[in-house]
Amino acid sequence: IEFPTAGGETAYGYYYPPANARFQADDAGPQPPLLVKAHGGPTAQTSVVLNPGIQFWTSRGFAVLDVDYRGSSGYGRQYRMKLQGNWGIVDIEDVCAGAEYLVKKGLADPKRLAIDGGSAGGFTTLGALAFRDVFTAGCSLYGVADLSALAGDTHKFESRYLDGLVGRYPEDKAVFEERAPICHVDKLSCPILLLQGDEDKIVPPNQAEMMYEAAKSKGLPCSLKVYEGEQHGFRRSENIEDALNSELAFYGKIFGFKASAGDGIELPELDIANIAK
Repeated sequence: IEFPTAGGETAYGYYYPPANARFQADDAGPQPPLLVKAHGGPTAQTSVVLNPGIQFWTSRGFAVLDVDYRGSSGYGRQYRMKLQGNWGIVDIEDVCAGAEYLVKKGLADPKRLAIDGGSAGGFTTLGALAFRDVFTAGCSLYGVADLSALAGDTHKFESRYLDGLVGRYPEDKAVFEERAPICHVDKLSCPILLLQGDEDKIVPPNQAEMMYEAAKSKGLPCSLKVYEGEQHGFRRSENIEDALNSELAFYGKIFGFKASAGDGIELPELDIANIAK
């Protein structure tokens, strides 16, 4: 789909309605919850190949919008270059615009709008939760919270990546801090789940821990789950499965529905702070 976004521009994404042959929604009931997904990169793109990670959600009653925000590859050089100097701005505008577009179309429940993303997509997720009030819950998987730390500690191949996306560091330190969610934790306003590997060298666990403590101190429902032996991106199948099920369990608690991982599969017990037992 294509949808209007900030500045009279257009952004793109792939919309997947909920679908499960074993169930039928009540036509008189509310619209489905929506999960907006922000891809990593950030100059990568999402894909239309078969993705069980999306089917996981649609088969459990969620609509999914997989966003190719401005700056994504695959739409020509002009679209790709819209992220230059604008990471943390246009990507956030576009994921929010996509959610609002589907609400206006009657395809999503405005009270149950979630967003998730990993790495750079986690940065967009955290930014959307900190700087905007469109979403009602979110999940960051090893998301970038501190741009200054990323600029100083990232691996050699991407050592100058942020020069074009944000600015030169430390010359433009003020811009890095202005856009870093970790510098604006006081603006978080909705429930958040943080999934993190304890050996992550690109986004150290302390970033997730700081986001968690800030949300907890504000009285927001929040949970932090750290996976032993995982780095930047989960590799073990049991942890990938647990992360999906944990996110589903979290939304079930926040949105007030009975979540199911599938026949004979138990959902993880999450320790969620600031939520009624």
